[in-house]
Amino acid sequence: MRNPVLVAHSERVYGQSLTADARCIEWWRQEAADVVRAWGGSRDAVELVRLGVSELLSNVLRHVGDQPRCYLRIVLIGSEVTVQVFDRSVRIPVIGAAPDWDAEDGRGLWMLREMATRFGCERTRRGRGKIVWFSCDLSGGCHAP
Repeated sequence: MRNPVLVAHSERVYGQSLTADARCIEWWRQEAADVVRAWGGSRDAVELVRLGVSELLSNVLRHVGDQPRCYLRIVLIGSEVTVQVFDRSVRIPVIGAAPDWDAEDGRGLWMLREMATRFGCERTRRGRGKIVWFSCDLSGGCHAP
């Protein structure tokens, strides 16, 4: 399941180019959890990262078309972990003040935004894609929604 090209891996940066695939999302959740756990992440931080990786990769699968290639990067700066997913869609997600709880979608990123310490979406520098990211503290993990 692992892509043969590991782009970055050091004490404080993990990066991997991958194709989003529903059959592999659990594997990537576990991979991200292992990285954060190795950095000393609390149970809450590890679980938030697992949830966030699922949500971000599922969104790539849904919104990037027939070639759902992306890049997963996890960075540790001080005690803050930031998880970023870069993809080639320029469509920035719209996250409202509160989700429609009866809708088929639209809740995942809202929940992630509410739980993370920081959250953002932005186009890449050359406008050929976007980055969706969230951050949490290694020790505390998340905010309660």
